[in-house]
Amino acid sequence: MKRRDFITTSGAAVAGAMLVSPFGSAAGEAVTAAPKRKIALVGTGSRGNGFWGKHILQEYGDLIEFVGLCDINPGRVEYARKFIGTNCPVFTNFDEMMTRVKPDLLIVTTVDATHDHFIVKGLEAGCDVLTEKPMTTDEVKCQAILDAERRTGRKVIVGFNYRYGTQFTRIKELLAEKRVGEITSVDFHWYLNTYHGADYFRRWHGHRNKGGTLLLHKASHHFDLLNWWIDSDPVEVFAYGSLEHYGKNNPFRGPNCRSCGYKEKCKFYWDITKNKEYMELYVANEKYDGYIRDNCLWRESIDIFDKMAVQIKYANKVQVSYSLTTYSPYEGLTIGFNGRNGRLDSWEGLPWRQQELANQAELHAREMSQQAEASEKYDEIYVSDNFGKTELVKVPHVKAGHGGGDARLQDKIFRNPAMADPLKHAAGTRDGAMSVLIGVAARKSIDEGRPVRIEELTDLVPHPTRGV
Repeated sequence: MKRRDFITTSGAAVAGAMLVSPFGSAAGEAVTAAPKRKIALVGTGSRGNGFWGKHILQEYGDLIEFVGLCDINPGRVEYARKFIGTNCPVFTNFDEMMTRVKPDLLIVTTVDATHDHFIVKGLEAGCDVLTEKPMTTDEVKCQAILDAERRTGRKVIVGFNYRYGTQFTRIKELLAEKRVGEITSVDFHWYLNTYHGADYFRRWHGHRNKGGTLLLHKASHHFDLLNWWIDSDPVEVFAYGSLEHYGKNNPFRGPNCRSCGYKEKCKFYWDITKNKEYMELYVANEKYDGYIRDNCLWRESIDIFDKMAVQIKYANKVQVSYSLTTYSPYEGLTIGFNGRNGRLDSWEGLPWRQQELANQAELHAREMSQQAEASEKYDEIYVSDNFGKTELVKVPHVKAGHGGGDARLQDKIFRNPAMADPLKHAAGTRDGAMSVLIGVAARKSIDEGRPVRIEELTDLVPHPTRGV
């Protein structure tokens, strides 16, 4: 979808009007080109190269320029320079890059457990920092980031793109309007399928000393949505979790998918040789650091959970039941908000509901003339009143990344940082910390078999109301 079409489509929802601001000068007003924002990026894996590299150079090249790329792997960082389409210098030494290029903004897309190292050094070097989620992977590192931001006066942006999606934004609006009254509890369940979910266990994410478990790497997205929707801070967490599907829970395993002797037998066999980008980015550069992109997801060193259930109590007394499953037959979510006056339900990716919508579109097309097109696709939110009616709220479905959230997040950061933000989509260190601390508390709860208070972890004090 082209950016112009995206804005037109999403404008049909109230969310669109709140998130998109006009750019440009008044008629007759002289335009003076501002100097481009100098960007440095550390961590040149596929996420850094694509979403925070090539894409922003293509979309915002009139406003930004890359002045440095850094990675511990010299082959990957050189590939990144070509892939992104920049002629900037590349580095394997982060301190050297920061000293030489002096960026205005540092983008951090390294292994999660190293985010804190680069965030703190970036702040101390005098630049603002944009980091991928999770902001970090434990409470000590989280506190170090909070302290560094306070000490330096620079700012950290956390790349929470889910907030900006049209469906999730419309949910936020309905909750802010008290459509079903005061929220008392939430049911939130996320399902990763046997392709996407399994892939985390092939990569470095399968080791908690690198990704902090999926309670950090994946669920921090979901915890941030909860914090934002509920408009309060978490105060206590209790969780269960285990590894009972991947890792050692299989009778056979191989060194990696490419050289495995069980290719015909393993349902999870994945042929990386069919992916040209991954072959050039990862396989061609294994010789430098030994990182294997198509690792065996049955390897015995995997020590993260593949099923998780979390109970969260908020400062405003809302209770949340959350779960994450990593081997579902489909990918999606269900979310339900229980209010004093009713209930709000929404979902994404449920195959039976998608089929029902498709059937309705076909029925509509048959009822219309030969020239008619099938009805527009939309995401669904059901609002049910106690002792009353049920209303279907249709949110125009946006095909762009994460329901249009990717483009809106990046527009806010690079195109128009001063655009109106009435629903507080933009996320900083407190947002990043509170999402991380739920994951840290959940992991600690599983390990220690007890409820964990958020105040145990850092000097942040949970607030009953965060403010819209």
